[in-house]
Amino acid sequence: MAEKQLLQLCGSVEEIIYRNESNGYTVMTVMSDGATATAVGMLSDVNIGDELKLVGNWKNHSSYGEQFSFEYYEQFMPSTSDSILKYLSSGAVKGIGRATAKRLVDAFGENTLDVMQNEPVRLEEIRGISHEKALALCTEIRKAFGMREVMAYLEKYRISAQEAVKIWKAFGSEAISLIESDPYILCENNVNVSFERADNIAASLDKPCDDKCRIRAGIIYIITYNSGNGHTCLPYERLTAVTAKFLKLDDKLIDNMLDEMIMSGELILTQIEERDFVFLPLLYRSESYSASRLSMMLKFPPEKITGVELALDTFEKKNNISYASLQRKAIIEAMSGGLLILTGGPGTGKTTTLNAIIELYKQCGIKVALCAPTGRAAQRMSEVTGCDAKTIHRLLEVEWDKNDKPVFKRNERNMLDCDALIIDELSMVDVSLFEGVMRALPLGCRLVMVGDSDQLPSVGAGNVLGDLIASGRIPVVQLTEIFRQSMQSLIVTNAHKIVHGEMPEISRADGDFFFIASSEKEKIAGTIVDLCSSRLPRTYGFSSFEDIQVLCPGRKGELGVTDMNKRLQHILNPSKSPKYEIQMPVYTLRLGDKVMQTKNNYDLLWTKSDGSEGSGIFNGDIGIIEDINKSSKSACVRFDDRVVIYSGDDLLDLELAYATTVHKSQGNEFNAVIIPMYYGPPQLYYRNLLYTAVTRAKKILILVGNVSTLKRMVDNNKKTMRYSGLKEFLERT
Repeated sequence: MAEKQLLQLCGSVEEIIYRNESNGYTVMTVMSDGATATAVGMLSDVNIGDELKLVGNWKNHSSYGEQFSFEYYEQFMPSTSDSILKYLSSGAVKGIGRATAKRLVDAFGENTLDVMQNEPVRLEEIRGISHEKALALCTEIRKAFGMREVMAYLEKYRISAQEAVKIWKAFGSEAISLIESDPYILCENNVNVSFERADNIAASLDKPCDDKCRIRAGIIYIITYNSGNGHTCLPYERLTAVTAKFLKLDDKLIDNMLDEMIMSGELILTQIEERDFVFLPLLYRSESYSASRLSMMLKFPPEKITGVELALDTFEKKNNISYASLQRKAIIEAMSGGLLILTGGPGTGKTTTLNAIIELYKQCGIKVALCAPTGRAAQRMSEVTGCDAKTIHRLLEVEWDKNDKPVFKRNERNMLDCDALIIDELSMVDVSLFEGVMRALPLGCRLVMVGDSDQLPSVGAGNVLGDLIASGRIPVVQLTEIFRQSMQSLIVTNAHKIVHGEMPEISRADGDFFFIASSEKEKIAGTIVDLCSSRLPRTYGFSSFEDIQVLCPGRKGELGVTDMNKRLQHILNPSKSPKYEIQMPVYTLRLGDKVMQTKNNYDLLWTKSDGSEGSGIFNGDIGIIEDINKSSKSACVRFDDRVVIYSGDDLLDLELAYATTVHKSQGNEFNAVIIPMYYGPPQLYYRNLLYTAVTRAKKILILVGNVSTLKRMVDNNKKTMRYSGLKEFLERT
């Protein structure tokens, strides 16, 4: 099919209806050939009176009528007296109001902007403009001209308006010369243009493929890309080989540049198990600091509590509880020492043990703080302990800098107000967040870390729980005994079988763990939809929205998250009226949809039915859309007892949640979990991912698909191997 031909719309900006300064999205009225038109798209900068050439197509918006949606644009300084007057009167140039703008245009006409830029002394002819003000106006107009020159230069490389804004903020009027000298600076300085695009710009500038700037950027790209896969460092020889292959250059050139970068401090080199490893400085700092801080805690433990065993005996009698030997060991270690890792699978009594530790701490007058990495995990921690638990970010009082990077108010100079800190779901905590906790931990504070080392590691870089256990430096109690009441659950017993490489029991039809065999993708998808919409609600009384969760290994394909969400939405929440829908890039969001927040947003305001207010919705929070206002493109979402209004860019952080990935489900539990079992890439079909998915189910677990896929996942014990330094640094100290 031939591509649709793009059209042009030329004219001057009459009115700016809406402008998002962070990404450049603009809705404006343009005067073209004596008629006005509404234009929408991404612009780096725009003011009333600007002259534009827009390239795009006409589209009919259901609410706002005909609009010109542009993909590209050229921007010119106003050239007619009328457009210059509009431009200067709009406040585009600091220091000029309507009256001054009219006097300037009356005096200089179509030459006004040229005079302001090149002959500022002539501005002193205008009443009210001093010599100092003339120079200031000259500076402001040159800044505006310079910005437009940079934007025009970037447009030919298809740099988006949002990226252009970042580039201007980072480099200002020097942007063009800096880019022509080293196009790869666009990959850094929080601009984050992809290496491939920077490489294309370099090629258009006839930069040689062995240019030092290219090699340096290639090395940074490879090590940064791998940090996104969880590695905090890479072996020197592997980094050299992978970069050489990626850049299609000789290894020696990479080695030479690596050595330069290590000498300059851009990268850190250290030995781990007699191999040279290369770190980005920030990740090296995170792991080395965390290790030294933990070592200090071991060397200078908190004041020992005496009579711990007697206190525990009394606690058991009072509460008619008899703890198993490993549970007693964990409780005593937490009371008498300063550090403890408590780990174990489902049904082994972690929660019971944790509750005893909290109660005994309180009896001793120890102030306890509880936290978890996600909102759902913190909420569940609150429910099972009866104590207030916060997300780690909230506990550390996160703020965001101008580049949307987290900055914690709680740190070495403003430590946490607690005598003991308990962190749940430690397997989900990456090394940067763990460093934040370590920096805010008061001297003498006890630290209890709870997690399941067989679950998936953190999404971010590092292998915190695994490294802490493997170091042998931190006291660890692993609960292994499955308690009698939990032995009755096939979910629990099968989870332990899976983690030990054994096939789960799938032949029984009288338990809480079921397998429905099917070999065709369409039938598997249909069965899952039927289970969610009819069979489980009818048999168990489960809500399709609140109780049942489909967990997929990946996002792509007919049985991935995206397609399954669309299938489930079509049956569970079909379209009733376009009035109550908002079209987003991937999904259509409808009134009544089940949705998930996909990133932490600490600025979103919520209210409760009792009138209390607060802020913060977190990655993994699941809610229901209760209202949609299509005219303002906003949605009201209820997360349990909190109600939030979403609008603008915040809506981009919502996605349908009838199905979600196993990674996104960590920290959550659901009454019923359904998992499709079909052939897929080995990196997504492995034992730990299956184990994590199974342990999300509280009452019912259903696998639908191929037995061979289930067996392949159980047999595939390729844990997500990560290069990291925390274990080594702990052993050194």
